[in-house]
Amino acid sequence: MTTAEPLGAVRERVLGALRGDIVAGRLRPGDRLVERELAERFGVSRVPVREAVRALVAEGFVTFDTPRRAVVRTLTRADVAELFELREALEVYAAGLAAERATGDDLARLALLLDRAAGATRADDAETLTDVNSRFHDDLLALAGNGLLVTVMQPVAGRLRWLTRRNEEWPQQLAEHRELYAAVAAGDAERARAVALAHVRTNYRSTVRHLFGDAEPAPGKA
Repeated sequence: MTTAEPLGAVRERVLGALRGDIVAGRLRPGDRLVERELAERFGVSRVPVREAVRALVAEGFVTFDTPRRAVVRTLTRADVAELFELREALEVYAAGLAAERATGDDLARLALLLDRAAGATRADDAETLTDVNSRFHDDLLALAGNGLLVTVMQPVAGRLRWLTRRNEEWPQQLAEHRELYAAVAAGDAERARAVALAHVRTNYRSTVRHLFGDAEPAPGKA
């Protein structure tokens, strides 16, 4: 006799798969999420699918264009600007704290991620790069040693990963991450904040260019 998978576990499995499809671009903005089709795909009832879709709405990946029609969200310029304004405020502050608090073991983990990013950049492996670059930023945030910072970033981390997945200027990102690592490893908080600020703003301009076909000033800049 097999044990039935708990409803909560089913929901998380469906949620993780759908979130991954959106971030990776397999589900694109405007694509419809149909409960019946998704239930058949995952071999589950509609209940966990419905709950997963509601979670995706709360996370900002999905919206209802009618009361019964869920679609992958199309982000506007204002959405992108707001996300990067939050990222700028929190990641720049976190970078300074990380420079003050990172240990040798912490730096070794960051260096390993940079090595993996370098290999994936040479191989033009977008999926690995998206994962590794996101982990680099997640780890840097954790090194700040401020749990509230991590908690505040969690609700938007997925959307930021979704956006940066579309920015494929991988060699530039690798170079900027190496510069940020060097500042943190040197314990130079002021330099770490400056590099982090420049990195977020460059990434914002690149993201806008890839999404909308042009560029505009970084958040907070005229």
